[in-house]
Amino acid sequence: MNGSSGPDWQNNPEPAETSSKILQALEIIHNPTSTNSLRQKATHFLEEVRSDDYAPFNGFAISSNRSHPAIIRHYGLSLIEYAIRHRWDVGAPEKSIQLRKWVVDLAQDVLGGDPLYISNKVAELWVEVAKRSWALDWMDMDELLFHLWEGHLARKALVLNILETLSEDIFEREDFTAGLRGPELNRACIDIFTPAAILRESFVSRDTNMNVRYGEDGWLWRMGALLEWCVQENAATEPQRACAIKVLHTMKSAFNWILPGALVKAHSMTRVLSCLGVSAVSVQLAAIDALLTLYNRTRFLPDDFAELICPMYSHESTGALKQLFEWSLVDPSDIDEEKYLLSKKISEMVFAVGRHLEERPDLIAEKCDLSKYFDLLITIMKAQSLHTSIPALHLWVKLLSSQHYGRSKTVTSLAGQLLEICSHRMLRYESLPEDSPNPSILFLNEDVDTIPERHAFLGNYSRFCHQIVEMIVERQPADALYHLLGQADQVLDHLYDGEPPFQVLAYSKTSVPVLRIDAQFSVIEAALKGYGRWLTADRAQETLSSNLQVWCERLLGLTFEDPLVLQRIVQLAVVFATGPLKGDARFAFKVFDYSLNARRPDNNNSATYTEAIKELESLRLHQLQRLAMRFPDYFITIFDAVEQKVNEIALATAADDHTRIRYSSVLFIIIHRATAVDQEQREEKLDYFLNPLIAQWHAPSLTDSLSSFNGFCGLLGLGTLQQYALSRGMHQTPDWSAHPLDEEGRVLQSRIQNSLECLPLRATKTFLSVSIERLEPGSRPHSMACSLWHKNFTSVLPNLLHFISQAQAFHDPTYWVTLPPEATGIVRRILTDRFWQVGISSGTRDDFYAQVGDTKSTLEGLASSVRGSIRTVREIGYRILHYFSLLGEPFYCFEGLPEPLARALFINACALSTHQMAVLVDTIRPIIENCPTVARSHFLPPILIGLFEQLDRKTGEEWDRIEAKSKAASADDNLSEEMRDESILRQLTYSSVILIVGLLDPDKPVNVAPNTEGIGASKALNNADTGTTRSYVLTTPAVLKPVILFCTHALRMRDTRSCNLITRVLRSLVPDFAGPSAVATEVREFISTEVLKACITSLHDPYFVDLQKDLAQLIASIVLAYIPRTDTPKQVLLSLPSITGEKIGRFLNQMHRVQDSGRQQRALVLSLLDGLRGTHISEQGRIPKPDLKSVRSALHDKYMNSNMEADRKQQPSPELEGVADMFN
Repeated sequence: MNGSSGPDWQNNPEPAETSSKILQALEIIHNPTSTNSLRQKATHFLEEVRSDDYAPFNGFAISSNRSHPAIIRHYGLSLIEYAIRHRWDVGAPEKSIQLRKWVVDLAQDVLGGDPLYISNKVAELWVEVAKRSWALDWMDMDELLFHLWEGHLARKALVLNILETLSEDIFEREDFTAGLRGPELNRACIDIFTPAAILRESFVSRDTNMNVRYGEDGWLWRMGALLEWCVQENAATEPQRACAIKVLHTMKSAFNWILPGALVKAHSMTRVLSCLGVSAVSVQLAAIDALLTLYNRTRFLPDDFAELICPMYSHESTGALKQLFEWSLVDPSDIDEEKYLLSKKISEMVFAVGRHLEERPDLIAEKCDLSKYFDLLITIMKAQSLHTSIPALHLWVKLLSSQHYGRSKTVTSLAGQLLEICSHRMLRYESLPEDSPNPSILFLNEDVDTIPERHAFLGNYSRFCHQIVEMIVERQPADALYHLLGQADQVLDHLYDGEPPFQVLAYSKTSVPVLRIDAQFSVIEAALKGYGRWLTADRAQETLSSNLQVWCERLLGLTFEDPLVLQRIVQLAVVFATGPLKGDARFAFKVFDYSLNARRPDNNNSATYTEAIKELESLRLHQLQRLAMRFPDYFITIFDAVEQKVNEIALATAADDHTRIRYSSVLFIIIHRATAVDQEQREEKLDYFLNPLIAQWHAPSLTDSLSSFNGFCGLLGLGTLQQYALSRGMHQTPDWSAHPLDEEGRVLQSRIQNSLECLPLRATKTFLSVSIERLEPGSRPHSMACSLWHKNFTSVLPNLLHFISQAQAFHDPTYWVTLPPEATGIVRRILTDRFWQVGISSGTRDDFYAQVGDTKSTLEGLASSVRGSIRTVREIGYRILHYFSLLGEPFYCFEGLPEPLARALFINACALSTHQMAVLVDTIRPIIENCPTVARSHFLPPILIGLFEQLDRKTGEEWDRIEAKSKAASADDNLSEEMRDESILRQLTYSSVILIVGLLDPDKPVNVAPNTEGIGASKALNNADTGTTRSYVLTTPAVLKPVILFCTHALRMRDTRSCNLITRVLRSLVPDFAGPSAVATEVREFISTEVLKACITSLHDPYFVDLQKDLAQLIASIVLAYIPRTDTPKQVLLSLPSITGEKIGRFLNQMHRVQDSGRQQRALVLSLLDGLRGTHISEQGRIPKPDLKSVRSALHDKYMNSNMEADRKQQPSPELEGVADMFN
């Protein structure tokens, strides 16, 4: 212990007077009639009292006096808590012993009538003392607990609370106090929970006696005996039920780490399973939760497996679970939340049990009745709630993939039922309205709060259904396919049964017939994928393949008026042609011909129908390209006929040049990819397609127009936009959608739309995509594409870069010279993309597009045309660059390209909106990552430097703007707009961080330090693999500087996913700069100051409270790796308030002793910075009772995994002025 002995708590000179003042202050605070001034003074007084030397004495005097109200006694307990947490090591050892004695006295004074928050706080104090002194100088704790246990139920509940919290803090939570004494607390906890006989059996060669346990039984046995008493007579009384639940919660906390043999010895499983028969859902839920924790464990020894897992496959266990599950099913129109949660938990538990079945089939005993277990899985899978059924669905994917079970007779006999269920569940639920009476939708509305989670969940559900169908067909192709095709025939023959006939004016893209066809065809597509895997070279099945062809030809002979039904027929036919029937090129041509002619007349009376027609045409062209890529050698033999047919259709139906180019691209593909074409003839024909296009690129008129901003505007029909906007007062008009366009505006809008069609951008993108996408580098078509485009680089690239540069400059108001300063705000307004964002935008996606359509002829519609034109130029330019990069070295080694490319992409990048900047990042990432090693020094420096300088500037400015707006928030603010802005900024931040991860991936073997969690011996930079992008960046100071600067600033950006990844990246970098080189020294000093300060600042911010573990580990890494070479980290830490040289010295000594334990390193850092780190709400004692509807397991979180972080209204950050001062 440190410091002076301090005050004598037994001889407080003014105990009564101080206690009286405390009581008065508390009464003022809790009195609703008190003035704010009085309440503030009282609060200030209580804050001073808490830090007083006599605070623990006063706290005990108040809390132990039962004449005081419970809320007053609770404050007294908080005074003791403060002393334990923050002043435990201050003063003589007797002070800590006295604190411990008071806590024990308070525990022994707990009565059944005490409010729950009093006994909970007493248990919390006990645990805080235990984490600091148990098994160190407090050896009789277990005996004290045992004597408490022998008392009334309230005392038993207190003991259970202590044991549960102790177990979770030591083994589960990232508790830094427990972490400091991890190994000894782990052993002590195992010692008192486990029966002594099991300890002796498990650790024969080790002394298991730590002198901390009392008695032979252990707490696992004692809890089991109490549980057995609780469930006697069906847990008839409320105290029995409450006690049973508390026991189960405590057992659950231990089930994650307790020795499996202890569970067998204590008959824990039998006792927990008996709770499932209790007529109380709350008890059943607690029992299922405990079982779920146990069966989520891995690596059971064979004997433990036989005792704990195999019994769950018995006839009795599966029968009881099935009976309980069927009882727990609820009516979707009147959901009993507790029972519904029980059904979902049972499903998860059955999944956890089944996972062991799939992972260790060799340990399954013969007495296990797997047929009954599989029947239980089928029953769960049939549940109307998709959330209830998805674990069973997932488990079937695992079992069917298993070599042991996938082909077993028991599983094979269930194929029909599995196909039937999956066929019905292939429905596109996301297309059904939220008010649909469909039971699955009713449950889905109950389970999912946000649209992104809904889409992610339904995507996972559909994927599992697909996989089950695929695997069943792969194993039983004939039976399964004939069954599914027969099902499809029924749907096709009765498509409109019970539905009104097709009508254009009442057209809907989500009509029942469309959804029926889509679901049935999705099943067939999955089946064909499975059949394709079965249909290997030595397993040809002519009869089955012939029957498939007959069925598909019958499908092509059917006539439907709905363009979306026709679209699905085209898609499915192409799957047949390119999949199981790919050996028949003649059949492929039939599908080609059908797709070419699968058109429907337009009808201007229905905008929805017109949109569906456009979707059909786009899909037809895509499918024609797919067929041309797959069968070029056959199509070239009939090329004249194909060419004539394609040109006729294009001439008759193509509404614009872009569509005509896409038809031409089909012919281009055939010539490019066919092998039986003379090389000279091929080049001549391909040049015939490209020469007119290339001529447009190097036309002097285009070059002249792109050489100036005004010329660029004229090229896009935007030359008079500024004058028109100013003359119509757009900068003074709040609602553009309320102002129809006049004649001049309509002419301007038409000119903008027509000008875009005259540019060579779209055609270039189309021909590039069909000539380079999905080609293996080094293949003949790829080599041909390289040759074809390499000779045209010089014609395309200069003006392409001008297009990109001018399109991005268009976002900068300084180029809009005609506008006066007060009108420049319309630039941002015109160019801010309107888009519907799931989970944030109000209304549905269809409502949004309907609104966009309604404003087409207004000032808002004109703005939409402007932004659409600029966006098209910019994003097609990006896409062309991406396609060029796929050509490999010819692009990356192109002389003189990197600097102009960097200028075009980044010089005006900060003028882009956040969303547009994210698009730029996503475009440039694969270009950077695919750079060949030979071209890195030539290509990467200007690109990486320009990119990260602009990213750092843009993200910094936008996060500052969001922060300032949040602090100035008012009730009148548009929350949905703020949420959207923050969500988009998170996406940009995350995209940028993903780019960093790609460059400096810490998971690559070459980058892993010898000690993966802690920091052991550092790794010198010159030992890195010089062939990686990572090593190139780290050895190129000019590139490393902006990269590491962005990483440092990202530690303060309020996006948890991004910050988590950045801490990983920076941890991987730390060892690389522990060497003696000049570069390593400079970077080491930067990390030791700026990165360390950023970590500490984020650690102080409550927003980052869930990332404290990651931040603390990064701080530990810096300290361990760098303090042997530099004093800078130590000086930064010493500059913090309350950090003394003595503390730092003790901290460093302890850190060097725990280099192999990441948890202890983190605990030491968090302990050192305890007064500076942000506080979690749970540490503040403000945890609201969870709503049953919001209770979600880790498994269901996995099923609803989405790339989009849940958006929420950002809370104002605390004042951080003190943080800046900390470094002074």
